[in-house]
This record gives sequence, structure tokens and C-alpha cells, in this order.
Amino acid sequence: MNFSFTEHLVLENDRVVLRPIKVEDFDNLREAAASDDNLLRYSPMTIETPEKLSLYIQNAFELRAKQDRYTFTVFDKQANLYAGSTSFYAVSNKDERIAIGATWIGKPFQRTGLNRHMKFVMMRYAFEVLNFERVELHTDARNQQSRQAIKGIGGIEEGILRHFTVMSDGFRRDTVCFSILKSEWAHLKQTIFKDFV
Repeated sequence: MNFSFTEHLVLENDRVVLRPIKVEDFDNLREAAASDDNLLRYSPMTIETPEKLSLYIQNAFELRAKQDRYTFTVFDKQANLYAGSTSFYAVSNKDERIAIGATWIGKPFQRTGLNRHMKFVMMRYAFEVLNFERVELHTDARNQQSRQAIKGIGGIEEGILRHFTVMSDGFRRDTVCFSILKSEWAHLKQTIFKDFV
């Protein structure tokens, strides 16, 4: 099955709902976006002010129209609050691979298990619905918290892409590339994600 940028895709389990970002999410996400001035310290875009959040949402629409990135809004069912955003990108239907990333969640939602639920529903879709062979996850080489989190869900570090991404301040970051393969998914579901629905 091919990934479609035109499909209205909703992914969820008992903890999280991911649905396509929309204009109204400016109000939904404003509090989470402003929860930490350094929230997107390692990201090419920043969101901590209303103006930057508005640009982030507009950019999400433009990237989806160009079939570059499919951005979701994250709703935490446990907290009954909007928590942040995540995306599918770097899609190759021919090669049956997709990347998960451009993820941010407000400070109150960090280290609550929400991020694992987000990754679970996205990987379940990639491996069980799309039947893709490979999921990639990328992060700034300096972001040790993100690197540990990706390893914690079974990501295998493959290497560092040097000077790969230009940051908002002009700095060229090194990006670490991780992957999870379809052949590894069943084991991860039985171990790391065994309590997920």
C-alpha cells in the first residue's frame, strides 16, 4: 500500500490521537508550544511565540501540499489536552520506507510515556497498514535525550549525516540516523510495546 498525502489520516490508541494539523490548532497548541523556550532547541524551526507557531502551522500545510511532510497534531487522551505535533516525512513508496520525526511535545507531557504511544501508532501504521520495510528516525547529534529515547523504542543507530540540516540560527547540525525494520517490529511489539493497545 502506498502512503497518501491526500488521505485524512487519524492514528490512535487508548492514550493518544494523531490527526492532521489544521488552522484551528494554533489555539490548541499555543500553551504546549510556549511551555519551554528551549522546546525546539535542536529543531530547524521554532514555535515558542505566537508568530512562530503560526508560521510553523502554515509551513506544515505547504509541506503537505508538496508531499514533503505530513504533520499531525498530538492529543493526549489521559490529560485531555493537546500536547504537540509529529510528522511522517521522507516517504518513498517505491522503497517502502518512511521517516517519523519533526516531533515536539510540551514540557508537561515529556517523560509521561506519551511519546512512546505516538511512535507506536505511527510505526504500527507504517509496518502493518502500509506494509513498509523500514522506518527512519533522525535527531540532532547533540540531542542526547532524543537519541536515548529512540534507542529506547528499538531504534538502531546507523550513522551520522554531517552538516545535514540548517538550523534557524544558521548553524549546520549533524543528524543521527536510526532505523527500525519490519522484521524487527513483531519483537518490539512483544517487548517494548507489549502493554500498548
